[in-house]
Amino acid sequence: MNAMNEPVAQAEAIDFKLNGETVSAQAGETIIQAAKRHGVDIPHLCYKEGYRPDGNCRACMVEIKGERVLAPSCCRAPAKDMEVSSVSPRAVHSQKMVLELLKADAPAADLKPEMNELSFWSAKLGVGKPRFGARAQPAADVSHPAMAVNLDACIQCTRCVRACREEQVNDVIGYSWRGSHAKITFDFDDPMGESTCVACGECVQACPTGALAPAKGAYAIKADRTVDSVCPFCGVGCQLTYHVKDNTIVRVDGRDGPANHDRLCVKGRYGFDYAHHPHRLTKPLIRKPGAPKQGDFTVDPTRWSEVFREATWEEALDFAAGGLRKVRDAHGGEALAGFGSAKGSNEEAYLFQKLVRTGFGSNNVDHCTRLCHASSVAALLEGIGSGAVSNQVSDVAKAELIFLIGSNPTSNHPVAATWIKNAVKRGAKLVVADPRRTDIARHAWRVLQFKPDMDVALLNAMIHTILEEKLVDPEFIRERTTGFEALKENAKGFSAEAMAPLCGIPAETIREVARAYATSKGSMILWGMGISQHVHGTDNARCLIALTLMTGQIGRPGTGLHPLRGQNNVQGASDAGLIPMMFPDYQRVDNPEANARFEKYWGQKLDTKPGLTVVEIMDAACEGRIRAMYVEGENPAMSDPNAHHAREGLAKLEHLVVQDIFLTETAYLADVVLPASAWPEKTGTVTNTDRIVQMGRRALDPPGDARQDLWIIQEIARRLGLDWNYGGPESGVAQVYEEMRGAMNSIGGISWERLEAQSSVTYPCRTEDDPGQSVVFTDRFPTKDGRAKFVPADLIPADERPDADYPYVLITGRQLEHWHTGSMTRRASVLDAIEPRAVVSMHPLDLDAIGALPGDVITVASRRGAISLAARADDGTPRGSVFIPFAFYEAAANLLTNPALDPFGKIAELKYCAVAVRKGGTLAELASYGGGQSFADPVPEPVS
Repeated sequence: MNAMNEPVAQAEAIDFKLNGETVSAQAGETIIQAAKRHGVDIPHLCYKEGYRPDGNCRACMVEIKGERVLAPSCCRAPAKDMEVSSVSPRAVHSQKMVLELLKADAPAADLKPEMNELSFWSAKLGVGKPRFGARAQPAADVSHPAMAVNLDACIQCTRCVRACREEQVNDVIGYSWRGSHAKITFDFDDPMGESTCVACGECVQACPTGALAPAKGAYAIKADRTVDSVCPFCGVGCQLTYHVKDNTIVRVDGRDGPANHDRLCVKGRYGFDYAHHPHRLTKPLIRKPGAPKQGDFTVDPTRWSEVFREATWEEALDFAAGGLRKVRDAHGGEALAGFGSAKGSNEEAYLFQKLVRTGFGSNNVDHCTRLCHASSVAALLEGIGSGAVSNQVSDVAKAELIFLIGSNPTSNHPVAATWIKNAVKRGAKLVVADPRRTDIARHAWRVLQFKPDMDVALLNAMIHTILEEKLVDPEFIRERTTGFEALKENAKGFSAEAMAPLCGIPAETIREVARAYATSKGSMILWGMGISQHVHGTDNARCLIALTLMTGQIGRPGTGLHPLRGQNNVQGASDAGLIPMMFPDYQRVDNPEANARFEKYWGQKLDTKPGLTVVEIMDAACEGRIRAMYVEGENPAMSDPNAHHAREGLAKLEHLVVQDIFLTETAYLADVVLPASAWPEKTGTVTNTDRIVQMGRRALDPPGDARQDLWIIQEIARRLGLDWNYGGPESGVAQVYEEMRGAMNSIGGISWERLEAQSSVTYPCRTEDDPGQSVVFTDRFPTKDGRAKFVPADLIPADERPDADYPYVLITGRQLEHWHTGSMTRRASVLDAIEPRAVVSMHPLDLDAIGALPGDVITVASRRGAISLAARADDGTPRGSVFIPFAFYEAAANLLTNPALDPFGKIAELKYCAVAVRKGGTLAELASYGGGQSFADPVPEPVS
């Protein structure tokens, strides 16, 4: 009888005969896998490497000597001395018959030209025009902006079902009905565009025939070339392949990188065409005389000529650098500041911070890490001596318990979320702790929906339980930590019973989760900005570190601490020194040894005083202490808390240089705007949340006169008096990387040549033959004594609490389709079509309490501003709270948020402020992008 379940694992390699030749099968291999490894291709359609084999298409049938029936080679394991033939007349006849029957129902037009697996195998086996008539086929479904459904091309291989339910674990696609009525369905046989599909496109990549395909006939466009690169959005760092025609990306496929193994999310797969948007800056712009700068403004990028005039590069660079030099020479380096970008490359980050330190003469340089994980890094550096993750996300596969807190990975890190969901399917326990009940909670063993701002209360209650019930690891504490007695003393007042009323979680649930965490063979903590974006963000992270240390849940696979990094290169930009208190590799600027090292390395005297952070720079700009700024690829006029204040500070500057790809809100306030390169237009490295340094390769030429960021930074530096000469292709990127490598011991073993050959290498990597360490802190911590330190945390309330005038709590964050300030994703046609307008999520009972219905306009106001936007009912948002994404310029959430800072990480309290909510208001008019405006392009005809 043919085995239709998972392949039977073999204890050791075995020999069997395949098509008359003796071959070996490795442990756990199926016949088709062993055959492929030995260069024998067996026809197959439902089989896909990495997916669970189904054996339902019967295209891969082989004949086994002595057996009455043929066997599907994709799910049959070889046995010792078995004799298998994939080319016997009986096997070939069966294979051809299957292909002929499937071709009979196929449409005349090839929906996946040159990649259609049914056409490929039919041609290879010589299957011509079918002898059978076609059945009636379903109509096409083009209701989804990202994907087209053409079930007339469906061969019911169920790859899409496995892709959706088992790989991405989104549970949208099913196989419904019976017999000749059987078909692929979405949810309850809904049109795809009305289903709960999240548009990850895993089904499209899995489909062998184009029955599921990218929308607008993307398969019909034959690419000139393909380029392997890395996704430009979140910190997961998915590798991908661009398909390019005529200097235009026509589609994107996932690639087998270490972080994604072919998987992508909707942003990575369909969010690429922002690079081709007509708003792209293509010429340098200089502000017109008399064009006022003021904090209260609206910007429409199509009306740039009302404020700016075009300039040559020579004029713009001279003007940009001249203004910076004038302020430096008159007022000193402390009157200048620079914001770099976590969306660019490591090389750009390294050169930008070097420019500020050596060209401006101060350490006033920062980037968006100050608005995401600065408090996490502060606690990690203090407690364990390193700000990097201890274990990679994929290590959840080895964990027994996964503790996810303050993070919504299905929206913010979708591919990382799939590894968590896969781990749960294999038996891991998932604990989700968050004030909001998000989508991933449906996979959880326990959901701790605690009250906003009560992180420390919950975590200290867990610490108390572990201490009280003697679940600590005394040997680990004794051998590898300090400060445990202080933690014990601090925890005395934090019993689960005492904290339950504060955090809103029953005491017994807190105790149950604490026991499970402490006693599992491997517990891993992952967190997001729900932990870090508080005035007590550093304390939140200190508690997580304490939980890990007291139980010894670190230094082994399936354990550890992982703050999920936000943007694609926030880890790498921080590593490269794009922060005000650290040189590259987190060497403090006020450390005499580090200062001396970099003065020698860069050949210039350096400031020993830590610089100002993002919010502090804006305060200083408002006060006139910061007089000029250079902003590369950041948009603080949208991303900073209390955006009115940030815009006021930017408008007051004597000189503002902005380098970007669009006329952002920040660029609108600039004196000179330098047109830069989008991610697909440059070559460089990025470092993902897993500490993996990856190679991004240029796929496009920048439009018009736009230039690569690395070139622009060097041109500004030369005009500031720096003698920089980085030679070689792509603006000298390889030479810049090698200089950066010399400054960073962590990547000492990762040469440019190695990255070109391997595409990705994990750090720390000390030598050229070091494979890199995916798990760190295995026997010591990178502190002076090799020990980690417990740092107790007490309850510190939010800076601003609800009251009678402002009775609700505002929580901000991201959503699946949009990224950061929306300047890229709202110009990506598919992403903008799926989520076109700003919304505020509220609990249905809260909506009812203010007399509003879903879709009504409501106004949300704080002590700093007010915005109006559409209401969305969400029973996962707790009563008394509202959630607003911060990507929408017409309803910018950061006009409301509180700039109060965590005293250690200097991060703003973006996750908590008091607001008032009322029904009614007027929606702001859209400018020339957003609202689905980019999705009306013509659809190419499919290739016949």
